[in-house]
Amino acid sequence: MQILKRLLRWILGLAFTGLLLGVAAIGVAYWLVSPRLPSVAVLKDYHMQVPLRVLSADGKLIASFGETRRIPVAIGAVPDRLKHAVLSAEDASFYKHPGVDWHGIARAGWHVVVSGGDKGPGGSTITQQVARNFFLSPEKLYSRKLTEIFIALRMESELTKDQILELYLNKMFLGHRSYGVAAAASYYYGKTLGQLSVAECATLASTFQLPSVVNPLNNPKRMLARRNWVLGQMLENHYINHAEYEQAVAEPNNASPHEPPIEVDAPYLAEMVRLQVLDRLGNDALTEGYVVKTTIQSGRQQAAVDAVRSGLVEYDHRHGWRGPEAHQDLAADASPEELERALAGYTDISGMEPGIVTQVSPGEANIYLANRQSVKLGLDAMSWIHPKSVASLLKRGDIVRLARDDKDHWQLTQIPAAQAALVSVNPEDGSLQALVGGFNFLRSKFNRAVMAARQPGSSFKPFIYSAAFERGFTPASIVNDAPLALPDPSRPGGLWTPSNDDDKFDGPMRLREALVQSKNLVSVRLLDAIGVRYARDYATRFGFSLDSLPNNLSMALGTASVSPMSMARGYSVFANGGYLVTPYFISEIDDRDGKPVYLANPARACRTCAERLLDTRPPGPPPAG
Repeated sequence: MQILKRLLRWILGLAFTGLLLGVAAIGVAYWLVSPRLPSVAVLKDYHMQVPLRVLSADGKLIASFGETRRIPVAIGAVPDRLKHAVLSAEDASFYKHPGVDWHGIARAGWHVVVSGGDKGPGGSTITQQVARNFFLSPEKLYSRKLTEIFIALRMESELTKDQILELYLNKMFLGHRSYGVAAAASYYYGKTLGQLSVAECATLASTFQLPSVVNPLNNPKRMLARRNWVLGQMLENHYINHAEYEQAVAEPNNASPHEPPIEVDAPYLAEMVRLQVLDRLGNDALTEGYVVKTTIQSGRQQAAVDAVRSGLVEYDHRHGWRGPEAHQDLAADASPEELERALAGYTDISGMEPGIVTQVSPGEANIYLANRQSVKLGLDAMSWIHPKSVASLLKRGDIVRLARDDKDHWQLTQIPAAQAALVSVNPEDGSLQALVGGFNFLRSKFNRAVMAARQPGSSFKPFIYSAAFERGFTPASIVNDAPLALPDPSRPGGLWTPSNDDDKFDGPMRLREALVQSKNLVSVRLLDAIGVRYARDYATRFGFSLDSLPNNLSMALGTASVSPMSMARGYSVFANGGYLVTPYFISEIDDRDGKPVYLANPARACRTCAERLLDTRPPGPPPAG
């Protein structure tokens, strides 16, 4: 008996000594690590990375820029069923422990001992996960785990439980570039948090552990097993009753990708906005949740897109059929899977669906589309080509394009070989109303509206006439429309002999008629009379750069090198009564809280302003510079 008491005292002393040594070790570790611990105060006002959003003037989405999907949400806006699902899946005692679950750490330590050093589950609480995701690397090291514990304890002393949970629900990666529960709900279900069912809340909670593997799109079977386990935990913790549990378990997985709907087709303008915002706000512009409001009117933008595309298609059709886009050799018994593989490298281009010809007869062709739809095309669907038979046009294995006409019937078509651009500017202040830089942005990112320097041709003549009127000519002045030969050593025979488009000459005529009929010879004589140097200087008053204007009489025929944007700016001077405006497309930039950080303040022609109405000077372009 005496030996037993002595042994018990020895064991108790040993345990107490071990406890003291453990506390001392933790104290020393904290003393060593504490100077290197980050300040958790930054989490009180932490800004999550939120993509840049670009809106039209009427508030419709044009584009969203950013590598991550994130919709920050306050903890008060998170429904209880979602909070309960996450707590049941990740940390049921979150509101009870001091930031560290000592029992969980003990279990993790025991696992390391019995497994011979395998670093399995770490017993991390939600607070520890927040500490790791904000301040530490994911590598499994004992020193990192110790630092994580100390940061978690410090967080619990400086932040409330709700603040920690809010950071967790907004920060964590949940698969498919979605960060936070609101972004995940939007991507997987196209819903807000308040619209989620209990089963959908459990599904989102299931993705926290292994988001790249256990999510409702990548591995539905594994996700369902995990979701049902989370539902069981919710039932065990009395967050749901048995009837709700049964209903949620029976609910199928109805998740599918939901990209933010682009409401305005303006990718060329969106890229212009991105570059200007980066230049103005720096690299953080794409992650700080800025909202850019543009001057683009969605209705006018769509009309511009339709005009450019339909015009190019009509032009292309007038120049004839160029043949199939490509050809694939097909086996006689090709399966739908083989047809889909043949079409894998082709995508929809502005409503032109790729398809592969599977069967051809003189009067009809069967075409399998990339969307798994089979279409029969007859001669009426190829009327713009005027073929004698379908078989003379197509053969099995041809890759072609189909588009729907205004009656929703499929028609054979082809991607236009030509390109075009369109710019619409409000002449009062220069605000862009619509901009199209080409047929399709994904096919060609070159923005012809602002980058393409082309010869404007006869559309440049009004600027020559305006300069002539400044020199004393009037619309009633008479100039001879007759053949002209001017010295030009660079040409055969040493002469330049311009002519009219129809090679006809009408003799002496008034300038008003010459401009209406676009008479080249009258324009050349007019430019020669006023002088090339004067005309070039005068044209700069319409916004054209001097370098873009040729220093010879060919300028009268429109041989300058200007962009559609420059031409729109120049013509706005005529439209507003003689005032040069500067085109702009960003009206306002707001931060994530809706506060403006930039407001455009453009100069306005102000047709109805009292100062302008009282101005007795004759209208005309502004002075150079």
